[in-house]
Amino acid sequence: MGNISYYTADGLQRLQKELSELQTKGRHDIARQIAEARDKGDLSENAEYDAAKDAQGLLELRISKLEEVVGNARILDETKIDISQVSILSKAKIRNTKNNMIVTYTIVSEEEADLKTGKISVKSPIGSGILGKKIGDIATINAPAGIMEFEILDISL
Repeated sequence: MGNISYYTADGLQRLQKELSELQTKGRHDIARQIAEARDKGDLSENAEYDAAKDAQGLLELRISKLEEVVGNARILDETKIDISQVSILSKAKIRNTKNNMIVTYTIVSEEEADLKTGKISVKSPIGSGILGKKIGDIATINAPAGIMEFEILDISL
């Protein structure tokens, strides 16, 4: 049993779509590349064949990882999210106590994280550091840039 992860319905659908494409088109494309390389003759000196076999190994690794993630995925019911504290799928408005910069992040699963859209992983230093905090709390985070402190200004959906 792997780790259970929580996703939005959209996030899980994207993962299932990627898995399905890799299992069908991805495997078909690799099989074709291997066959084409095999047709070119001596396999002992065939770099194309080796590259295609390596790509096949990576594809199968990605497929098995995705199968595990999708198998352990649970869809979050957004109506049941407690916004009295920072939790997965909540939006946290935080202020850096050193430079007063204010940012708003949505806490999401690792696979759904996208900094450009303000979605940070629950496993990231800031994500895990503000998890469970309430409005007015100060979160002390050991980030790559050193110790940072963030005040929780607001929590919403």
